[in-house]
Amino acid sequence: MLLLYALIGVVLINTAYLTLFSRFSLQKPNPTPNKQSFPVSIIVCAKNEADNLKENIPLWLAQDYPNFELILINDASTDDTKEIMESYAAKDARVHTVNIENNEAFWSNKKYSLTLGIKRAINKRMLFTDADCKPGSNQWLSYMTSDLSEETHLVLGYGAYRKKKGLLNALIRFETLITATQYFSYAVAGMPYMGVGRNMAYTSKLFYDNRGFMSHMNIPSGDDDLFVNEAANKDNTHICFHEHAFTVSEPKSRFSDWFRQKRRHVTTAKHYQKKHQYLLAAYYLSNLLFWLLAAASFIWLDWKMPFGIFLFRLLVHYIFLGNAAKLLKEKDLLPWLPFLEIFLVFFQLTIFISNFISKPKRWK
Repeated sequence: MLLLYALIGVVLINTAYLTLFSRFSLQKPNPTPNKQSFPVSIIVCAKNEADNLKENIPLWLAQDYPNFELILINDASTDDTKEIMESYAAKDARVHTVNIENNEAFWSNKKYSLTLGIKRAINKRMLFTDADCKPGSNQWLSYMTSDLSEETHLVLGYGAYRKKKGLLNALIRFETLITATQYFSYAVAGMPYMGVGRNMAYTSKLFYDNRGFMSHMNIPSGDDDLFVNEAANKDNTHICFHEHAFTVSEPKSRFSDWFRQKRRHVTTAKHYQKKHQYLLAAYYLSNLLFWLLAAASFIWLDWKMPFGIFLFRLLVHYIFLGNAAKLLKEKDLLPWLPFLEIFLVFFQLTIFISNFISKPKRWK
């Protein structure tokens, strides 16, 4: 019976987290923003992204917004990134470039490059994305910046991945869905802890008041989540999850590439505030223990005893994560929810073990 009681306890913890997630999943999408006239700077830092820039610069410039500039930062690229940026700057007065070069005395990183781009921006409100991110519509800029004000200095958006066939694509999108559900829910609950640089807006005041990235400049990653973890609070942060405000990126096509990427992301999380680390760790452990205890209960106990508990947990999971999947336009993942969760839980366990054995390689 001890095994059954342990399963019940873990399911109760799971349910508490899923109830927290309902703070986001039961919301309605953001309303159509009012027409704004305040100026905005779109800031994009790119390293060897020539092909993506050719596709996406026209989409950023095509935003239906009356007053914005596009800051393009060449982060020491070795391909045609610089030339492509400069060619658009020569044709469109809204485009401005910042060129970063490495030298023997100093080797640039993304945080340094972003800092120079922010200093180049002339507007107080800034919208950030990556070179490989397509805006969800020509209203992306309007939706993502409409809430920026004297009180709201940070807006967290959703960075989706393009839908393709195959297990890897489903896993990448499911992990992205879970991550977004968490950071949106915590933000709504007054505990913002992270965001994604693929789609985020904040003010120059927030950046300078928090001394930019100075407190974690020595950490290669974290220009997005570590900045949010330090600067965000319940009063200055809003979320934006209307489908027109999404960005869409190309997902990894090889499992090994995604594995290396997630290893680096996990190492960044250890620099979050302790309360956030504990909450995130407890959620992961409760998911891992649920599947381990459920399997053990079906093996060692009469299956009728754990079946009702198992079914209850899956039902709550489908209700709250299912609603989040609908909001974030990932409904096609719902039939595979339990299987994707099992894959993800043990995939993350593999990452933790790998990172314990050896440190992941530095960011490019």
